[in-house]
Amino acid sequence: MSHPYDAIVIGAGHNGLTCACYLARAGLKVLVLEQYHTVGGMTITEEETLPGFWSDLHASGYQLANLSPVPHELGLLDRYELIEPEIPFSHAFPEGDIISVHRDIERTVGDIARYSRKDAETWRALMNRFLAQKDAITASMFSPPPSFPAAAADFAASSAGMEAYRFSMQSVRSWANQTLEAEATKTLFGSFATFLGASPDDAGGAELGWLFASVLQNAGNNLVKGGMNRVTLALAEHLQAHGGEIRTNVRVEKVLGDAKRATAVRLISGQEIPVGQLIVSNVDPGHLVLDLLGAGMVGQQIVRKMEQYERGDSVFVMFVALDSPINYKAGSAARQSAHVHLTEPSLDFFARVYLQCRGGALPSAPMIVSWNDSAIDQSRAPAGDATGRVPGRTWDEAREPYADYLIDLITANYIPDLKDKILRRVAHSPVDISRKITSAVHGTLGQGAFLPYQNGSLRPIPELGQYKTPVPNVYLCSSGSHPGPGVSMAPGRNAAQVIFADLGLDFRSVV
Repeated sequence: MSHPYDAIVIGAGHNGLTCACYLARAGLKVLVLEQYHTVGGMTITEEETLPGFWSDLHASGYQLANLSPVPHELGLLDRYELIEPEIPFSHAFPEGDIISVHRDIERTVGDIARYSRKDAETWRALMNRFLAQKDAITASMFSPPPSFPAAAADFAASSAGMEAYRFSMQSVRSWANQTLEAEATKTLFGSFATFLGASPDDAGGAELGWLFASVLQNAGNNLVKGGMNRVTLALAEHLQAHGGEIRTNVRVEKVLGDAKRATAVRLISGQEIPVGQLIVSNVDPGHLVLDLLGAGMVGQQIVRKMEQYERGDSVFVMFVALDSPINYKAGSAARQSAHVHLTEPSLDFFARVYLQCRGGALPSAPMIVSWNDSAIDQSRAPAGDATGRVPGRTWDEAREPYADYLIDLITANYIPDLKDKILRRVAHSPVDISRKITSAVHGTLGQGAFLPYQNGSLRPIPELGQYKTPVPNVYLCSSGSHPGPGVSMAPGRNAAQVIFADLGLDFRSVV
């Protein structure tokens, strides 16, 4: 019996499209199904506030993608333009102090030296350490992960390996207190761990902070001219050029088949689409296991484990259209940065944020990540141009009062002219985010918390840690798999490698 499609990919985010592109390059007839009205997933750019003001709704910086082989292998770089700010990011403090990380490491060292000469030299040593390990780190990201026993054996093979294991488990506070002396420098690293969902006292946060800071120092924090959606549009164009098909505004309700084989997908419209060889999921792994497959296909044990999968911490997002450029209290370097972290200079600040959030309260002073999209990319805007104050008990009730509270807080502490320059503000609560993108469960952005027991071959759970499900022809390719969140396109590429091996195809033939 012939089928119109060899492979069906559920979800047209960057990882789903990446996997689909490699499959199509191998000659498979590929169909991608997307519930939203356009491709992109977590890389969507829309006029969220006013006409002509283009906002990245979720992912914004082109960071891990700078390390990715995918844009080169698929010839994507001719389809979008990258803007490379001289200052990848800054960290600004309420009193007007700032640390800026420049592409020129000597300028970064000079910035840090204003707070601690020792920390400045430590930064240089940490960046050199990253350079020495960069090839190995990149290779590990863009390959299927080793099994847990193999990874443990590698750590145990040498004293250096055991020290690396210790570092991979350290909290930011433990590592920073051993390594750095200035609170401002400790905060700089702590903010990146927070960026990835790790509090100062969570295991594994130190390595996350070091890796993220190192990538931005080494490879930059680029913006895609016109918005991150240009990346997924480029992937979509490549897929279609190789015979792939994309359907938007369609939502998959169920994967049909049994424990031995998936045979089709059923849409919420009732339409059933048969598949010849395989199905790849780019949706949240919990949604895949619990809703699309179910216990009848994967077994009750897998269902129970996915019910215990930890989602991580939610985010609150505000988009503002301004009548003119803003001025940070910290000076012009902040506005010239791709993004700015706005916090007090203290790891205890982050600890309070997590204590309040995880205790079910709105944080009185959250960590704020301020993206300077239109300051760096002028095509994004039209030419020329624990609070005690939020009574609501649901997000629909609290969203607008909390957004007003945050605008007042940012104006008072970091950007004095912000409030006066806002033409329109749009806020997305965690509930709004999950309504818009189903894979952003509870308003989280990474398809699962980035925890030591949810990383590598343990992500999302050990039984699914090699991009495979118990159903032999159903695969995973989302950020719920190794190496996790971020616009790297790595999970999509890695899943394609596993699928090629299962089909007896040579992955090298398509790269």
